[in-house]
Amino acid sequence: MTSHAATAADAPAPGAGTLWHRCRPWALPLLGIAVLGLLLSHAHKVDWAGAWQALQRYSPLLLLAVLGLATASHALYGCFDLIGKRHLRHRLPYWRTWAIAVTSYAFNLNLGSLVGGVAMRARLYARAGLDDASVAQIVGLSLATNWLGYGLLAGGLFAAGAISPPSQAHIGDGALRLLGVVMILLALAYVAACAMARGREWQFRGRRLQLPAARLAVAQLALSTTNWALMGAAMYLLLGQKVPYATTLSVLLAASIVGVLTPIPAGLGVLEAVYLALLSGSVKQGALMGAVLAYRALYYLLPLAGGLMLYLFLERYAASHPPEARQEALTPPLPAPAVSA
Repeated sequence: MTSHAATAADAPAPGAGTLWHRCRPWALPLLGIAVLGLLLSHAHKVDWAGAWQALQRYSPLLLLAVLGLATASHALYGCFDLIGKRHLRHRLPYWRTWAIAVTSYAFNLNLGSLVGGVAMRARLYARAGLDDASVAQIVGLSLATNWLGYGLLAGGLFAAGAISPPSQAHIGDGALRLLGVVMILLALAYVAACAMARGREWQFRGRRLQLPAARLAVAQLALSTTNWALMGAAMYLLLGQKVPYATTLSVLLAASIVGVLTPIPAGLGVLEAVYLALLSGSVKQGALMGAVLAYRALYYLLPLAGGLMLYLFLERYAASHPPEARQEALTPPLPAPAVSA
């Protein structure tokens, strides 16, 4: 039996449900201004001269090949949000969903996950008419796709001993191999959970959440591992194929996780530090830094320019094609519990 007092205490305060809707007209423009400010503050921190000198050392054909790999990687990342579209079956067109993901990825790499991966997606999806619950699930599935594939690929490389940790890392080869096995098991456990929990729902903040089907989980792993492999291939070419591909990819994966744990936009200095620590004995420092700067220019900075243009296009399209009605969440709130005297 549920008491009236308990129900009243659980009920939201009057007007709380409409607070976000009242703030939205101001919040979204302010977000755009904040993003512009971050771009301007980020620009002076980039070693533009060093990146340009690094690019000049490479042949145009090699740079074109690396740019092709970077473009393919960014395009593939855009498919991550299509997993969410397939799972939620929202009415946003495929091309617009893909474009939002590609745009957010470019900003994510350069300005951090909170700005690109979350805030940028939230703004563009809100402009398209998706509700907050659907946006949260799309972002969650995209993040899961990226890091589950990372875990499977990195786990395989670590377990195989493709990289030896530096002495200052305070982790031995055996511990790193064990960590790799755990990462593989976690990725496989996700697929198993999706297969066994088909149709099962969980409650989270009054919403019903459901894991994707097993075939979508497999697609998540395939897309993400391919994307990380493309990133490793780009760096492998820039290093002149002097370092084995498995080692190059392992170092890139290690640098990526360090970059996530370090709250610095675009991981400025993180890539350089990790590559110096792990490959300084295999490649001359000048060539190593040149490769990292060239990678930053081709995978981070150039796609940011394309992402900015795509962002402006999406904003203009949203202004000229306003949603007729805000889409209802596909995971509606749970019904309120019955109150008895």
